[in-house]
Amino acid sequence: MRFIETWTSATLLATHDLTPGIREFLLRPDGFAAAPYPVGSHINVGVTIEGQPQTRSYSLVGEVDPQGYRIAVRRAPDSRGGSHYMWSLAPGARLIITLPASLVQLDWTRRQFCLIAGGIGITPIVGAAQALARRDAGVTLHYAVRTRSDAAYLDLLEQLLGDRLVVHAGDEGSRLDLDSVFAALPPETMALFCGPMRMLDAARRAWEASGHPMSDLRYETFGSSGLLPTETFRVRLRGQGTEFVVPRDRSLLDVLNEAGHEVMSDCRRGECGVCALDVVDVDGEIDHRDVFFSDHQKQESRKICACVSRARGTITVDTLHRADAL
Repeated sequence: MRFIETWTSATLLATHDLTPGIREFLLRPDGFAAAPYPVGSHINVGVTIEGQPQTRSYSLVGEVDPQGYRIAVRRAPDSRGGSHYMWSLAPGARLIITLPASLVQLDWTRRQFCLIAGGIGITPIVGAAQALARRDAGVTLHYAVRTRSDAAYLDLLEQLLGDRLVVHAGDEGSRLDLDSVFAALPPETMALFCGPMRMLDAARRAWEASGHPMSDLRYETFGSSGLLPTETFRVRLRGQGTEFVVPRDRSLLDVLNEAGHEVMSDCRRGECGVCALDVVDVDGEIDHRDVFFSDHQKQESRKICACVSRARGTITVDTLHRADAL
């Protein structure tokens, strides 16, 4: 397993509303000692949803902070309950969290970087911008938001980057054209992206069309975003005559494991593919929220990443035969 989690208790020291819909949380683990963590790091936070313990993953904001770990959470009515729980907390609340971990690897020997953030996807990008500016690297940040009032950390980034920050606010008619942005980048530019799944799909297509190596596009994901609304769906197990309901605030992985059908998992973020299940039948539509499968594999819908992907209607899966899942 690549994702070995070390849990610790922490205290919520303070909250701060960055925008009407985004709140920052300062968490201080017990025995905290400020130490650097890699760009793009995240922590897992234990949350309680309808009386059930669950886990949510949040990107750390900025570089190392002597006070603790900063995360920002968007209040999302269509979420699976994590944002509602986090917004219900007041300073002094006790939580359990994991130590920082990162899957984002940047080549610090490069001299040109392009950062792209969509909405709350700015959270891991802030630390990257700070690190690159400190190294005096050539860096441009494209920040896509509905309105400037939705843009968290805008003042900080404007002071840090100046005219190297380009804000694409929808209400101002400034739409982010990824094809044009990527086509204009010099060779050997490394890009770092974080945003919703639909935007990530567009970024990967535009990056490939631009002729840049796909390995030079790195991204941080949040598997709560999909192409379909988050809703309850049903899952049947092949050959067992068993059917389960997957509530909107639970994952397919959690429901199956809780029922005793052990499904292996690792990242729980739709990145590693360990929890991939064979899909036998679909009566409805699968909402692939992972970044493990290719566009072609998602169109075929022969497999589903149980940790993040969802469905509309009823799907039948095979929990036993997954030899070619990886």
